[in-house]
Amino acid sequence: MNALKYIQKNLVYVIPIAMVLGLIGGGYVFNAKPLKQLIIPITFFMVYPMMATLNVKSIFKVEDVKLQVVTQIINFIFVPMVVYGIGKIFFTGADEKYGLWAVGLFLIGVLPASGMTISWTGFAKGNKEAATKMLVFGLLIGAIAAPVYTKVFMGATVDVDMLHMFKQICIFVFVPLFAGILTQNYLVKKHGKKAWMEVYKPKFPPFSALGVTMIAFTAMSLKAKNILANPGDIVAIIIPLIVFYLLSYILLSIIGKMFFKREDAIAMVFGVVMRDLSIALAIAMTAFKEQGMTIALLIALAYVIQIQSAAWYIKLVPKIFGPVEKTKN
Repeated sequence: MNALKYIQKNLVYVIPIAMVLGLIGGGYVFNAKPLKQLIIPITFFMVYPMMATLNVKSIFKVEDVKLQVVTQIINFIFVPMVVYGIGKIFFTGADEKYGLWAVGLFLIGVLPASGMTISWTGFAKGNKEAATKMLVFGLLIGAIAAPVYTKVFMGATVDVDMLHMFKQICIFVFVPLFAGILTQNYLVKKHGKKAWMEVYKPKFPPFSALGVTMIAFTAMSLKAKNILANPGDIVAIIIPLIVFYLLSYILLSIIGKMFFKREDAIAMVFGVVMRDLSIALAIAMTAFKEQGMTIALLIALAYVIQIQSAAWYIKLVPKIFGPVEKTKN
């Protein structure tokens, strides 16, 4: 558990290290193809702990309707338009890989709110309850919207089987969600609410962090030979990713500062910026056949930008939204 907690606290460094090890391993040490069979179990292993710790009851509270509505409008209208536009601008080459990278960027845009939304909101002293709602609503809406959006916007680039894609999303979202809820209810009934909060709940997130690390290693291993043969691909992918995240942080900070109080604004920023790369990566590798490996490369690299940028943004939060207000006794 101490090792897992270390990974959780140092994801900023662990993810890039895992990707470099995957690059070396898949490129020079071992045959990475069998690792593709691990994508589904690793993704479940990563998503399930996050779902088990969700406070599902909090989504029925209605005091932050404006915040939730604005966040999901940004998630499902603004962000898909932005990633589609960035893809059109940066991925213009004749080679098939450019179109597939655009599909990868679009997948990131239509699958919002990862479990890290709650974690990073907590690190920044934001509204974790609101972040939990954003996560649940984003998963539910995204499960329906993602196959449709991808078919409409990217159907000319890649063959999109909407039903198959929806089934994959169900495997990666709803199965872990129900398993997590059942686990939480069982432990609360058997050991009590206090034991759940103090003993059992803290043990789940480190396993999710390990899953993220494993999926990043696996994705990089599977694409290692292609990357080593074409190192310029990394630069071609990283630049539009930086543009997307930078633009997102700037616009969300402005909207949050103008319309919401500090804690809610922070939740909104991370409720949009922390895209569900794990599920996007798993869908890329399972729903798009051989083309999925090329799509997955962009999503794997997005891990580095997303986690690094979140760590940097945390340091700017007091300057953007002000210090945490001290509660009066």
